Amino acid sequence: MELFRCLVGLVVVAGLARDGSAQHYWPLQKNQLPAQQQPLPLPQPAAPSDKCQVDQANRIQCGSADSTADLCENLNCCFDEHQCFYGKAVTVQCTRDGQFVVVVARDATLPNIDVESVSLLETNDPSCSPVDITSSFAIFQFPATACGTTFQEEEGYVVYENHMSSSYEVGVGPRGSITRDSHFELLFQCRYSDTAVEALVMEVIAVPPPVPVAAAGLLRVELRLGNGQCLSKGCVEEDAAYTSFYNPSDYPITKVLREPVYVEVNIMARSDSNLILNMEHCWATASPNPQSMPQWDLLVNGCPYHDDRYLTTVVPVDASSGLQYPTHYKRFIVKMFTFVDQSTFAPQRDTVFIHCATEVCYPSSTDSCEQQCHRQRRAAARRASSSQRDLVSSGKVILTEPRPSAANTKSKQ
Repeated sequence: MELFRCLVGLVVVAGLARDGSAQHYWPLQKNQLPAQQQPLPLPQPAAPSDKCQVDQANRIQCGSADSTADLCENLNCCFDEHQCFYGKAVTVQCTRDGQFVVVVARDATLPNIDVESVSLLETNDPSCSPVDITSSFAIFQFPATACGTTFQEEEGYVVYENHMSSSYEVGVGPRGSITRDSHFELLFQCRYSDTAVEALVMEVIAVPPPVPVAAAGLLRVELRLGNGQCLSKGCVEEDAAYTSFYNPSDYPITKVLREPVYVEVNIMARSDSNLILNMEHCWATASPNPQSMPQWDLLVNGCPYHDDRYLTTVVPVDASSGLQYPTHYKRFIVKMFTFVDQSTFAPQRDTVFIHCATEVCYPSSTDSCEQQCHRQRRAAARRASSSQRDLVSSGKVILTEPRPSAANTKSKQ
């Protein structure tokens, strides 16, 4: 599988700050922010409980060392009675002397952002690179007139606007291409007037919202998705997921990139304990038609598609599962992805349909019906009937956007 790195936007959020001094703050160091920032007071959205759960070693100081709790809150940062620091979000600030300050947290979205891939539009100018990158944050500081910033006048404000982006990785297969990395775009502004300085998110372009999953399979074989959750200490997520399943009334079902999709295929209404269900081939498409392109393999001869960086996980189903006929079931876990254009590698399809070509097999003296992943082919088994070899498909699984930090998400003002 070939891997490519492609540019995409990054979900970020806005803060608000004002600086009365004429200082320049290059370079911005860890545990240090432009000194003496005086923020404009704005009501703050409710913060998620974990936004400020930043390890002491990873904290980057926000505001001056003597910042008060109120000042820290107005800067959209976190305060713990000893220090004002950036939380697990993305914060945009503007200074009086015409500087953007942007701090990007790895944990700002799910899946997490690769902070080393974050960049501005003007990537060829070394001064537009991050002034510091840690394992948890990327820190940018640059003049409002540089790094591809555009300029306009609007209703008493001088407005500077820029665009921040991150890269994503594309896996290229023989019949389609996918990505499991976040892909978003952000436009943000610094707005200056005689009396105020504002930082503002103008537009966030994210993945469209989602729809369902499910499906009655043909010829008494069905494919369904597990939705059970671990609710007790010591619970195994893989086991709990298959204790309950999505119903038609649950649609639409939403998933984010890399989130597990728990798939179960089973023989319906059969009580013959000798029957063994096997997966010949499982794959995904962007439309309900199993023959449509693009496609992405999930299982080949019942085994994980080896050219997928995030291998499909086959979940063993045996007597410990509590099922009356364990051999009537197959389970596997797929990490959610989205299809991308084969030529441009731009994310194109957010809808995924899962298909499996199944075989119901009777063991014999010459064929145990067991699927072994080191075998490329196995002898044909004597089947229970011609009706027990067929294709089953899921309903729609549509990608939803990663969950950004709510404390820093602002609507257009």
